[in-house]
Amino acid sequence: MSNLLNQIPKIPVSNTVELAMDWFTDTFAGVFKFIQTGGSSLMDSVTNLLIAIPPILFILLVVILAFFATGKKFGLPLFSLLGLLFIYNQDLWNELMNTFTLVLFASVIAIILGVPIGILMSKSKVAENIIQPILDFMQTMPGFVYLIPAVAFFGIGVVPGVFASVIFALPPTVRFTNLGIRQVPKELVEAADSFGSTSTQKLFKVELPLAKPTIMAGINQTVLLSLSMVVIASMIGAPGLGREVLSALQRAQVGNGFVAGLSLVIFAIIVDRLTQSLNKKTN
Repeated sequence: MSNLLNQIPKIPVSNTVELAMDWFTDTFAGVFKFIQTGGSSLMDSVTNLLIAIPPILFILLVVILAFFATGKKFGLPLFSLLGLLFIYNQDLWNELMNTFTLVLFASVIAIILGVPIGILMSKSKVAENIIQPILDFMQTMPGFVYLIPAVAFFGIGVVPGVFASVIFALPPTVRFTNLGIRQVPKELVEAADSFGSTSTQKLFKVELPLAKPTIMAGINQTVLLSLSMVVIASMIGAPGLGREVLSALQRAQVGNGFVAGLSLVIFAIIVDRLTQSLNKKTN
């Protein structure tokens, strides 16, 4: 049996993938270069704008947002105040702003792509059968693997970091949008049909509003998954707190790594609680 298996020729999967990637990279080199240059300029501009805001003012704005988002409770505002002051005290403010920019762009792009795809899945069984295995593949693939096409297409820097983060963080928004629309009571959909609603009216006035809590839960997961890619994206040159963690790991600097990691945890908790509170507030 072993000899029989040894006689089977090796399937040239790796060579085929490399040839395909080389063709894709060469064919669309101009497009990738444009996205790399334009994306880097745009994100650098946003980061510089955020850094230009006095840290104390930025912290106060976050505290005020947290205060009203949580229904005028003091838990999250106090945590946000102390946590952001700690990050500023550790001279990691610029790194935090870089991380914020990366997460912001990755999350927005994933949401813009994810919600329409989720709507398509909810409306078409064929689309769902095609897209579902792709989402399974995207979620089971280790995040490190996404760095390979990101570097091949865009080189190193923040743009490939966003690219890898979008692929990694996209599935929850797609899945939850599909789930939320499919869970809308059929009686309400039939009522909308009986009043002569068009497909567009039914979608925007009935299905999406009722599915909003579920969709927002998916968006919350997408944002957190984007944040979880920060350290991995730093391996291909993405700036931010992830780079500080990676640098500390490479130099065996336990203290610096702990501070940078704690800063990431603080930022993640603030983002998570804020998105959850905003979802509850709009329900």
